Amino acid sequence: MSYRTLEEEIRVLELGLPPQENDGFIGGRLDPLEASLVLIPVPWEATVSFGEGTAHAPDAIRISSHQLDVENYHYIKPYKAGIAMLETDRRLLKLSDKARRKALKVIFALEDGKSPSKKALKFVNEASHTLNESVYEKSMDQLKKGKFAAVVGGDHSSPLGLIKALNDTQTESFGILHVDAHHDLRKAYEGFTYSHASIFYNAMNECDKISNLVQVGIRDYSSEEANRMIEYGQKGACLYDTAMQSQLASGKSLEEVFSPYIEKLPQNVYLSIDIDGLEPLNCPNTGTPVPGGLRYGELEHLIFMIVKSGKKIIGFDLCEVGYSEAGWDANVGARVLYQLCGALLASQGKIEYK
Repeated sequence: MSYRTLEEEIRVLELGLPPQENDGFIGGRLDPLEASLVLIPVPWEATVSFGEGTAHAPDAIRISSHQLDVENYHYIKPYKAGIAMLETDRRLLKLSDKARRKALKVIFALEDGKSPSKKALKFVNEASHTLNESVYEKSMDQLKKGKFAAVVGGDHSSPLGLIKALNDTQTESFGILHVDAHHDLRKAYEGFTYSHASIFYNAMNECDKISNLVQVGIRDYSSEEANRMIEYGQKGACLYDTAMQSQLASGKSLEEVFSPYIEKLPQNVYLSIDIDGLEPLNCPNTGTPVPGGLRYGELEHLIFMIVKSGKKIIGFDLCEVGYSEAGWDANVGARVLYQLCGALLASQGKIEYK
């Protein structure tokens, strides 16, 4: 793919020229060296525990974004700051497919009440370690160049490498705002050390600069996870979906509901968005859809409230977007991704917001 300079990119996007199939996010072909924000696609779904398809989400989101209009209500022309998406690493996709086949052997054995193959389990855990190292190296490469980096998953194990890279490069501590239907606080779920259901258990254990974890939209969880959140004390806070819906039903505004949780976050914030944090009508083919959840506009407002608060978004991930022939999931995913891009760039002073 031939790259464009930022000046050429802006001209093409503002003219609304039709994108080519192999073009990047929002139809761009910006040289990553010219970008302020670099998106790292992570085609991974080795340990998903229900529906499959999210390994193909990065490419599906990229293609779906080609019909996304680039003007935005909150953020003034995010594309002018420069947003580039790296090419999908096909080696990771092949490794994901192989690890997924091994993981299914483990999962089926557990479902049958049998002891899983130690060889298969070892392969999956080693493959997940390879994934983490790959994402870490890609993230560090961009951060060292002075870029902001974000992950487009893939299942929710995908961004650990980015979170660790930020942990190793940030001079100050940072908090995580996590939107999801699930806590993702299980220890080695189904025996997989880096399970999609263990991302924040691992992040909290392996990253010493994470000051606290704030979760929103949680509505499907185990006692292990609920107790772990309680054990975090001041380092953890959760706005469960039922509590959120109850407050909204009693007449509270979104500002009143979300503000106490935003106030718990420090100045530097990492955003982690699992698409199943939204109502299933926005993500019908995600791996583990759960009734309830945030409306699209509520998520949009929550993200914008972070920007308005004056906090700085240092990175983000979007994960668990499902794949379908109709493309609805990728359509929603592309728009959530553009909101996240705009929010990060606005919070960092790269663009204006209103």
